[in-house]
Amino acid sequence: MFTRFPYVVIEGPIGSGKTTLARMLADQFSVELLSEKAEANPFLTRFYQDAQRYALPTQLFFLFQRSRQIEDMAQRDMFGQPTVSDFFLEKDPLFARLNLDDEEYSLYHQIYHHLQLKAPKPDLVVYLQTPVDALMDRIEERNISYEQDMPREYIARLADAYSEFFHGYDASPLLIVNNEKLNITKDPEAFNLLIERIGQIKSSREYFNPNF
Repeated sequence: MFTRFPYVVIEGPIGSGKTTLARMLADQFSVELLSEKAEANPFLTRFYQDAQRYALPTQLFFLFQRSRQIEDMAQRDMFGQPTVSDFFLEKDPLFARLNLDDEEYSLYHQIYHHLQLKAPKPDLVVYLQTPVDALMDRIEERNISYEQDMPREYIARLADAYSEFFHGYDASPLLIVNNEKLNITKDPEAFNLLIERIGQIKSSREYFNPNF
């Protein structure tokens, strides 16, 4: 898998399982893991309590964190080694557009426009397209305290933003996964099926709709 796709990005809304999948792939294939560290963001808990006040510092912290991680990897030539990541900079504006007002977004966009030039292009993006009900259930199951009060309306808007983004995404090969029943945290066979499906990719845009 990583011989063919040396740099793989796993993406999807909060609760989709992207970090879990990225970690499982890193362990299975003994490759580098580039993982978003949400717990390191000192503004995140306050953002969920008062989104309007803390949206900008939360967003900028994540943007600088992600760009710094990618830059550090590139400087150490880690992208010469197989790598799997649970984020990429191209999707970062999704959250910014949802959460920032126009003036804040203008400032954010100027900074993002500069930083994104340093991001390498993935050899494959796996998008975990997950219905809102499944996202809400999985957020509840993983029981992270600051996530528990997120409104369903916000998760729905986020899921729609992801779907819209990937509808027009063509910068890298893309596998869109129907993630409603593909719960890799509970079903080891789901993980194996996904790996098998990735190995069958033949075009720049494909879909995986597993039947269980």
